[in-house]
Amino acid sequence: MSLYTIYVTPETWQEIKKLPGNMRQRIRRTVGDLSENPRPDNSKPLSLPSMEIEARRLRLDRWRIIYTIAEEDKIVDILAVRKRPPYNYEDLQALLTNFD
Repeated sequence: MSLYTIYVTPETWQEIKKLPGNMRQRIRRTVGDLSENPRPDNSKPLSLPSMEIEARRLRLDRWRIIYTIAEEDKIVDILAVRKRPPYNYEDLQALLTNFD
């Protein structure tokens, strides 16, 4: 299996740095694992009408890692790490728009 390159947006990197120590380490490890398998069993695709990009979310306890996969370039872009609840994906379109 070919490896994927992982990119973390600067805003997301700052979010990760503010997490509690144990969760920060778990998030970093999970993000690193996406380089080998960007579609693990516990991830789910996010429906995006009119977008031709593959977006997924990965659940880690009460936290969600929101990311996209560019299969042709073998790139995984980490867009956000959010706690649920209260996070409800309302800003998903804005995250993707700001990302492009």
